[in-house]
Amino acid sequence: MARLTLDFPGDQYYFETRMTVRSTDINAANHLGNDSMVSMLSEARALFLAHFGAPEIDADGLGTIVTDLATIFRAEAHARDLLLFEVGVMDFNRYGGDLIFRVTRPADGKLIALAKYGFVFFNFQSGQVAAMPQAFLAHFPKAAQPG
Repeated sequence: MARLTLDFPGDQYYFETRMTVRSTDINAANHLGNDSMVSMLSEARALFLAHFGAPEIDADGLGTIVTDLATIFRAEAHARDLLLFEVGVMDFNRYGGDLIFRVTRPADGKLIALAKYGFVFFNFQSGQVAAMPQAFLAHFPKAAQPG
């Protein structure tokens, strides 16, 4: 089976947040477990969306849903490591696009992981995919415009 590769442009990151690896995030091999990494990526995603005015669900039922997730691990992280999550966007279409993540350990500059979340806007009241709001799109001039 072919290995997964992720290649992201460096100018597409618009947001960053830091999180500390908790002791409960550690697996039997004594490093950050993949399930905990996905939870940390989900938190970074939620913070990113809220920062740019796209809450999990607004008063009209509009929110986002994840359509796919890919993660590549490059190095181990351990309990109490502070990790930097850089979050960006690319490959916009009419309904959504990709959220991209670069996770590093600032203490030594080590790349811990790269990840991509596909997402679409979704109206939870009507149960249908919805067009990306122009107010959200306007934050990202370097991202491909939806067709």
